Amino acid sequence: MPNGKIIEPRVLKGFRDSMPENEIRKKAIIAKLEEMFSSYGFVPIDTPVLEYTEVLLGKGGGETDKQIFHFKDNGEREVAMRFDLTVPFARFMAAHLNELPLPFKRFHIDKVWRGENPQKGRFREFTQCDFDIVGVDNAEADFEILSMMDASFSMLGIQGYTFHIAHRGLFNAFLSHLGVEEKAVEILREVDKLRKVGAASVKESLTGITADEAKAEAVMRFITKDDQQEPFLETLQRLAMLAGGENEHTARMRKIYGYLESAHIANHFVYDPSITRGLDYYTGIVYETFLNGLDQFGSVCSGGRYNNLASLYTKQELPGVGSSIGLDRLMAALGELDSNMLGDSRAADVLVMVMDEELRPWYNELAAKMRGAGLHVDLYLPEGKKMGVQFKYAELQHIPFALTCGSNEHDAGKVTLKDLRSRETRQMVTLDEAVKTIKEGLA
Repeated sequence: MPNGKIIEPRVLKGFRDSMPENEIRKKAIIAKLEEMFSSYGFVPIDTPVLEYTEVLLGKGGGETDKQIFHFKDNGEREVAMRFDLTVPFARFMAAHLNELPLPFKRFHIDKVWRGENPQKGRFREFTQCDFDIVGVDNAEADFEILSMMDASFSMLGIQGYTFHIAHRGLFNAFLSHLGVEEKAVEILREVDKLRKVGAASVKESLTGITADEAKAEAVMRFITKDDQQEPFLETLQRLAMLAGGENEHTARMRKIYGYLESAHIANHFVYDPSITRGLDYYTGIVYETFLNGLDQFGSVCSGGRYNNLASLYTKQELPGVGSSIGLDRLMAALGELDSNMLGDSRAADVLVMVMDEELRPWYNELAAKMRGAGLHVDLYLPEGKKMGVQFKYAELQHIPFALTCGSNEHDAGKVTLKDLRSRETRQMVTLDEAVKTIKEGLA
């Protein structure tokens, strides 16, 4: 370095390095989610990290506009880093409308950036797993997203989770019935803060917005469930009466709930009128997901219906519905529950140790054959290291098996396999037998 100055290797607040153990687990979860999404006929897309600022700010609204990272690039253009994957998707749909079938089902797993206050499980750079259906507005599409959410959480082995769902249309109908529809955007943003700031603070803000304490109290009654065990349809009926009677929104929710019951997953869903989602673009069903006993992490999977989002970029109507799993927050919460739920973090299935430097070509051959058999194989590279050092390397890499082979094994055409977890050793076995033992041990 010039003048011998060493730069401190620091990381920006709200950002972090990710160690191999965490990345291995994250990639494994992503692979499972991609397979789940593909099983429903969804296809992957990608969009740029940077967009024109006007594209991203078009319909974010409220706090999101304040949190966006934006700047002028070298060409003096106003650009911004995507704060979610939904708004870029709306731009993507408008740009490629003539190239895509409708309805269009996509998934997109990648990083997004928000300049919000970092806290437990919440960072300024994080990974979202989005899945959406665009081009159809019906209960069937809404249900398919909910079904994928439930299937994904079940596939990941998560036991205690609850999907809290509501309907923005029903909430707006209530506000219209109450005579405060012109304040709808401000009211829903305050209601969205309920879990963060508490009922007293929200009521105070609502009183200021409506300039009427009685109307603020009416909103609080609508969004509050005195009985958390109140059945889904009973909650829906009670809210319908507060909103002036049954309407198209309650009919949609009843149909969706019927599908949930038919799929035998309705027990994972509750109607929660406090769920509004703070973004302006939601128009129908909305939902958030909480892990039982871990409310401090907030929602780990959120979304809803957004029938007007793409209207900024195209005149063609493109109704959509989707959801997003916050992968980093989900992993932080799962680690709090049980680190084993995050899965294995091994760097490889087996380490080929080097007992004799003269046998390097043979060790290379053994490693290649095991990789060909479907195993992940690490071959120890440093020269002249004692076995104790190599065993320590395997331990740090969480590698469960090792081949410890010398000239005796080489001359006999055999190998010696050691299970580093149980310390059990199988001496002088064929490579095929060793591979079979490793696979059985991993299973």
